[in-house]
Amino acid sequence: MMEILSRISATDCVKLCHRVVDGLCGREPPCRSDYSTTWSLEEWLQLLDFLTSLFRLAVGNDIPDEEVSGAGGASVFCPSAQVVTSCPAGSVQVLAKLSDADHSHADAVLSVLRGRWEEIRRALLDRTSSISSATLQDFDWQLKLALSSDKISSLNTPLLSLCLDVRENGALRPITMELNREEVSTLISSLEAANKVVLQLK
Repeated sequence: MMEILSRISATDCVKLCHRVVDGLCGREPPCRSDYSTTWSLEEWLQLLDFLTSLFRLAVGNDIPDEEVSGAGGASVFCPSAQVVTSCPAGSVQVLAKLSDADHSHADAVLSVLRGRWEEIRRALLDRTSSISSATLQDFDWQLKLALSSDKISSLNTPLLSLCLDVRENGALRPITMELNREEVSTLISSLEAANKVVLQLK
């Protein structure tokens, strides 16, 4: 894949990579018509997929800079045992393709990766959190002691009053619920399970 990228200069490679990151971050991606004389449509789609995967996997798996840079200043990917075990299947193969490039093009790709690492990370986090259309903005809680009810004269049951401010489709919607001890335990277990799923998606 990197031999396809080498058809343009290292300077143009930097510009292309920045445009790819722009697209990854929700802004305008690179335009096919700007490179129609350099790559065929199939090559263009493969190259975009490769660069997007490279940036997403490197940042998503939090691969340290020294793992992306090879020894002696050569900017090639040299996967360590730690990276191999921590990356999903296919990640190391994508990143290892940097070793097929000459140093100038590999340096161009890695300079964009290093320079916009935090921006890519924020975009990936935003994409993960926007899987649901509703997001929690704020919450408040109060602990109450129910002394009695209309059916039982002596109750003495602790109750948690939970107020959630949920933003959905741009509108803020308050949700209030009252939970007993068992319901609080169920809620906590559900939130812990959801958190594990979110961590797996990052």
